[in-house]
Order: sequence, then structure tokens, then C-alpha cells
Amino acid sequence: MRADSSTFEAEDGRKLFVYRWLPEESVPLRGVLHVAHGMAEHAGRYARAAEALTAAGWAVHANDHRGHGKTARWSSELGYLDGGFRRCVRDLEQLIDRERREHPGLPLVLFGHSMGSYMVQRYLIDRGATLDGAVLSATSGKPTPLAAAGRTIARVERARLGERGRSELLTTLSFGGFNRRFKPNRTAYDWLSRDEAEVDRYIADPLCGFTCTTSLWVDMLDLVADNARPEQQARVPKDLPVYVFAGTRDAASDDAEGVKQLLGAYRAAGLQRLTHRLYEGGRHEMLNETNRDEVVRDLISWLDAEVPRRG
Repeated sequence: MRADSSTFEAEDGRKLFVYRWLPEESVPLRGVLHVAHGMAEHAGRYARAAEALTAAGWAVHANDHRGHGKTARWSSELGYLDGGFRRCVRDLEQLIDRERREHPGLPLVLFGHSMGSYMVQRYLIDRGATLDGAVLSATSGKPTPLAAAGRTIARVERARLGERGRSELLTTLSFGGFNRRFKPNRTAYDWLSRDEAEVDRYIADPLCGFTCTTSLWVDMLDLVADNARPEQQARVPKDLPVYVFAGTRDAASDDAEGVKQLLGAYRAAGLQRLTHRLYEGGRHEMLNETNRDEVVRDLISWLDAEVPRRG
């Protein structure tokens, strides 16, 4: 695998940090996969999965979102999405346009994990016809009544603390609630994976686990709700290959009940090439789970079977 990184200037002048992992020159290029990472993490964490994907011929690109990773200009900016989620989705559009120019004629697939999966859901609504496939990891559909109440609480906290304020209440209600499902807890992040070494690696990473701003929570919860509206889901191209995978113990999706709701909604919207895989006992980060090699093999198998070859 050949790896490098660079910065990309978005249309508003913000510089985004971008990773690129390419197959060895002896491996024929099969396609391009762009990764949209999750909340309070960064794109560099996808290097291990990229190693397997590049061995299968996929060029992997991944950017640190605004307020995340090395795109954040200073530590106080971590957790603040300058411009909000719509701007982050626009960043993805610009990056993917560049990757199409860099790899002309190859199929392009957009992969989103958790928070990134909601950006991808939005991308499918707005520009799904420009993609050759999409992958949603640890995603969810229509917000539960509890999540809907969280939207109200997030607005109250934003009014109280400001858009750059950080609410321990929101963190406790979300991540704290997820973790309580795995009592007795060894750490505050047991909900991420059954692999203790991976959880410890997340905790030790200074670019992971930070407290996000109230504006990020408001914006994300609004986006999730809007994405789940039937009239929006009806705009997703019916013939686009879409792969959804998650663990059955993903607390962020109510033990995958949110995933099942999304799958039902997409079927009702007429999606004809929808595939899913639920991994028994898996938690939120299936790419960092104890069976991660199986998860990546399944992803590559789906890419080979469902994404048309071109070029």
C-alpha cells in the first residue's frame, strides 16, 4: 500500500486534511472509495481497513471533517463544525469531484460511518446519481422519541452555552447512555468495541473522544430527522447499490433497531439494490471489532459483486 496525505482548499477557503491510500503499482485499480468518518474521531483511523481495500485494488481517500482530526486548526476547534453539516457534505462533493478527475473512468463509492453515514445519506438524496455505490456503517433511520427529545434538549443547551459551548449533559445522555448498556464498565467507551485494545487505542488518541459543541449536536440531530423524511428518501436513486452493515449490539442504533427501520424505509422508497449485514454481538465500530477481518472481507465481496467495473 502506498500512503500519503495533503490538504485540500474548500470553496470557502477552509483547508481540509486528506489521507490517500493507493494500491501498489503492480495491483490493477478496481475503483475509488471515499471515507466519511464519525463523530469525535478522524480519518487516519481507517488506515488498517484501507490496507485490505488497496490490496483488492481500491484507491481509498478520506478527509478529516471540519472540527476533526488535522483539519481542526487548534485543539479548541475540535468538535465545532464550521459551516455545519451541509458544508461538510459540500466538502465531500468537492473532494469526490477531484477524485473523479484523479482516477478517470473508475467507479466511485462513498462510505460513511456513524456521523459520516448521515452525511452520506444526505449525499444520496442530493447527488446520489453521481455515485456508483454507497456504504453505510453504524447508521440509523428515523429518530426514536428519545432522540427527538434530544433535539429539544440540544437547542436548550445551545441557547444556554452558545453555539461553541460544550454540554456535558448532551454527552451524558448520548455516549453515557450508550455505555450504560455494557455495565459493569471498564471504560467510558466500552460501547465502541468488544476489543479492549481498540477501545484503549481510541482513549489514548488525542484526536478522539473530545466533547462536541452544542451546535454540532443540533445540526446533526436536525440532519438525521430530515434525512429520514419519506419524501427525502424517495429522492435516493432506485438503482444505486447500497450496502448497510452494523453490529446487533450497536447502542447508537438501539441495538440495530434503527438500522432495521432505515432498511425498511429504503425498501419502501423503492431501492432495488439494497444489501445489509448485521453482525451478532458487534458494537458500534465494526471495522475495529474482534471480527473486523470478516467485516472487511464482506465489504470487499460486496464491492466486487455490486459495483460495476468500468474503464
